[in-house]
Amino acid sequence: MDRFFGPDGLLAQHLSPYQYRPGQLEMARAVAQLLAAPEDDFAGQAACLLIEAETGLGKTLAYLIPAALSGQRVVVSTNTRNLQDQILQREIPLIQEWVAPDLKALCVKGRQNYLCLYRWRQVQAAGQADILTGGEAQAIESWIDATVHGDRSELHWLGSGSQLWQKICCQSHFCLGSQCPEATGCFLNRLRRDAAASQLLIVNHHLLFSDLAVRRTGYGEVLPRYETVLFDEAHHVENVATTFFGFTFSRLQILDLCGDVERSSATDCPESRRADLLAAVGRLTGSIERFAAVFPEQRGRFPLWELLNSLDLAPSRDDLGAALEGIAQQLESMPIGENPWPQYAARAWELAGRLEKIAGDRFDDVSAEEVSHTYWYERTDRNLSLYATPVDVAAELHAALFTQVRHCVFTSATLTAGGNFHYVLERLGLPEDTPTLSLASPFDYRNRTLLYIPEAPFPEPTTPGYPQALHERLAALIDLAGGRTLALFTSLAAMDRAYAALRDRLRYPLLIQGEAPRRVLLQRFYRKTESVLFAVSSFWEGVDVPGESLSLVVIDKLPFEVPSDPVIMARMNRIKVLGGNPFNDYQVPRAILTLRQGVGRLMRTADDRGVIAMLDTRLFGKGYGRQFFRSLPPSPISRNLDDVAAFFGRQSSQGGQPA
Repeated sequence: MDRFFGPDGLLAQHLSPYQYRPGQLEMARAVAQLLAAPEDDFAGQAACLLIEAETGLGKTLAYLIPAALSGQRVVVSTNTRNLQDQILQREIPLIQEWVAPDLKALCVKGRQNYLCLYRWRQVQAAGQADILTGGEAQAIESWIDATVHGDRSELHWLGSGSQLWQKICCQSHFCLGSQCPEATGCFLNRLRRDAAASQLLIVNHHLLFSDLAVRRTGYGEVLPRYETVLFDEAHHVENVATTFFGFTFSRLQILDLCGDVERSSATDCPESRRADLLAAVGRLTGSIERFAAVFPEQRGRFPLWELLNSLDLAPSRDDLGAALEGIAQQLESMPIGENPWPQYAARAWELAGRLEKIAGDRFDDVSAEEVSHTYWYERTDRNLSLYATPVDVAAELHAALFTQVRHCVFTSATLTAGGNFHYVLERLGLPEDTPTLSLASPFDYRNRTLLYIPEAPFPEPTTPGYPQALHERLAALIDLAGGRTLALFTSLAAMDRAYAALRDRLRYPLLIQGEAPRRVLLQRFYRKTESVLFAVSSFWEGVDVPGESLSLVVIDKLPFEVPSDPVIMARMNRIKVLGGNPFNDYQVPRAILTLRQGVGRLMRTADDRGVIAMLDTRLFGKGYGRQFFRSLPPSPISRNLDDVAAFFGRQSSQGGQPA
């Protein structure tokens, strides 16, 4: 790897500007060594490597170049589309030009991103004027003749919530497979062939785990066999795996099935069978609405067992199950041919099975140690969803991933909590002696940043005076920074309160999450140098705003998750039953990882400088504060607003008032 990443290596010769980073070379060596291990070393368990590579290290090239030179088929899995685009548009062309000219790389997305020719022909034949205009039909037909894989991202005029696309995209439960009359021209089949001819496959975590989950059924996978998985943004792996190794049953799944059956009945159903089929659709539609009506109207996520103990769910559940079985039997008796009836029947049986698994009469006296799933439901404005979520995904990862590939690399800017990998190793089910590597950021935090924490007796977040104190100090900090602030909050309510308190007080352009799409907000924030952006959740990571526009990151309080969330509650209960401490073993490490992501928004290039303000005095007042400090960048720490003022070249009074 020295000839690529060394001070006089290939990258130094061809990249301008290029800065030699010892950590990047060390990471590349570690990945190359792992991938070069003899095949005999694989004894039914993947060789794993965890690498924490902090911002500015250049970790993407550090794993892509060894992967390209390995000769193996490698899946690179990311959590965000931004990183996928960076890999495909910047890193891969560079590698193809200077490192591996014959490298074939392909981005593979979830199957719903590709056009299904059969469904498209069905929509055309049905003349569905409510979702298809003449102009759209002509545009799609022209596009079909030109596109390679039928990727919806090529249709720039198609809105993100397009009703049309939902009716014409590839869906596993709709696929006719080899029996499809459009199999020869199928875009998904072409994608599979091209993927099989590629060495690097760029995917996201959702597709990878969806594919792993599908492989357990033996049909419908999109990805070809591969030897190695490189997880970037690996701190998301557990949450994404949880989604795909569980079960979901929802009102909208039922309504989608009913809608598809109704549409197909207009073109593919014999006249003599149509009335009975539509009657079965009507019964199923009524059953799901009656079932949903039993649940409380309150929006949110709630444990299902509490509801089962307080309400008699059995009658409406059994009625819904019978309606699903009835329509499944109707569909199975339909004439066999080039039609979707068998796929609709399979969907109905699968939904009936999910309903039974999640809401069936199986809440018996299973010990807490033996509970494998937590059962919960979620109410939104449009939907009711039931879930069976694995309490621990380690066993699923072992069976579906670690025993199926030779190598797994997990990398992220945030994998350690309190200075060690213990938490993430435990959550992934990896042994403590798994090789790990922690590489610090090359950025000069000591001389270019300041970490500010309010002085005593600034109130703690749990005290009544905290909101007002937070707003006063936030206003003072923003004024000292001259705007240029990303204010991150741990809840929507806290963000909204701060915005309401300060929107008429601040003299800088004020942006707030929700008033425009994320991409638009970030563009405005970057272009309006003195602007202030209030945000929550998704803005804690993936925000890359270099330069003066982001000179102050303010975080309202330590980002502990709400313990009443059903999945969080179940995992904490499991830890407690097994003799652990849920707060120290689970909540603190997760809060540390989230905090590190938020703090990481400040320094995006070596030339950046600014202040990180943590408005939570528990960092000094609680014992666990030391773990948070060990996980933060090596910035000088101050509890005096005068130091913040001096950093920004302004004047201030320690009382927290604007200068």
